[in-house]
Parts: sequence; structure tokens; C-alpha cells
Amino acid sequence: MVVLVDYKEEWPAEFRQIGERLRKALGSVAIRIDHIGSTSVPGLRAKDVLDVQVTIEAIDQVVEARVVGAGFRQPPGVWCDHRPPDATGPDEDWRKLFFYEPVGERRINLHVRELGRPNQRYPLLFRDFLIAHPPMATAYGELKVRLAACLREEDDYSDVKDPAVDLIYLGAMSWAKLVSWHPGASDA
Repeated sequence: MVVLVDYKEEWPAEFRQIGERLRKALGSVAIRIDHIGSTSVPGLRAKDVLDVQVTIEAIDQVVEARVVGAGFRQPPGVWCDHRPPDATGPDEDWRKLFFYEPVGERRINLHVRELGRPNQRYPLLFRDFLIAHPPMATAYGELKVRLAACLREEDDYSDVKDPAVDLIYLGAMSWAKLVSWHPGASDA
């Protein structure tokens, strides 16, 4: 069952704590640590699960070992992000490492992505576009509420939500060109 909650003012502070922990574990290997996803957009309803993106130079066993060594849990399998309809290039551009929070701690989804890959830019642009366009964020929030009411299974919710996110992202790409968007400083 998908449960959405109203935006919580404590989400940014909770992210900063997680970011500090990841910075200690990864040091300079982490080029950026960012709060992404719906919990990073003020006022947006979301699942009470923080999404965190760590940007690195290259996915390798050293990075994987450091994140696991910090207590984060890695589910089995090779992880790749959903590809938007305009995506070109190799599947490798959408590869990532994925982790859950340490046992007994606050729920998070930790995405580790390579600098400069489309899947690294996607969530930053999506977040910044929604923050810059509150009516779009409100409409997206309403879509999420309606999907959650109709689709009880988490996988179904994500499968239906992904194309809607792509629609917003495609608009965000045009906006990014108009305003010469670049991701700002890392959040942690």
C-alpha cells in the first residue's frame, strides 16, 4: 500500500544528518550528496522515505564497500533507472548502485550515480524544476494522491508514475535550456 503524507518540515534536517554520515563514510569519493525526490520539494506530499543521491566519479567495489561499511543495506541485483522516452546512449548511462537505510533507522532510498550521466542529472533537474514551478509541483502532488488511492501495490504506483515524471522532466529540460540551468552546490 502506498501511503503519502503532507510535507514535513523536518525532512531537510533529516537529510542533512544522513548526508553528514555519508560524507564521513565516503570522504572525497562523494563529489556531491543531494536530497532528491518528492521529500526535497517544499510543500509536496510524498511517501515518508527520503531519497538521497550520491554522485561519484565511477561505480566500483570501493564505493560499494564504503557504503555497506557505513551500515547501508544493498538489495541483490543490478540496478538501472527508468529511461525517459528521449533517452539515447548506452544502458550504462542509467546504471546505479542502490541501498536502503541501516536496520532500524529512518527509511531512505540511497542512489549512487556517476557524475555526468543522464540519470545523475535527471533527479536534480526534476527537483529544481518543481521548486521553481509551484503550480507544477501542486499538480504532480495531486496526481500522486490519486494514483495512491487507485493503485495499492508499490510497483504498480511507480510504473504508472514514471511516465508522468517523464512528462515533467521533458518540460524541465526545455526550461533548463532557457535559464541556463546547472545544479547548484551539493546539499550536504
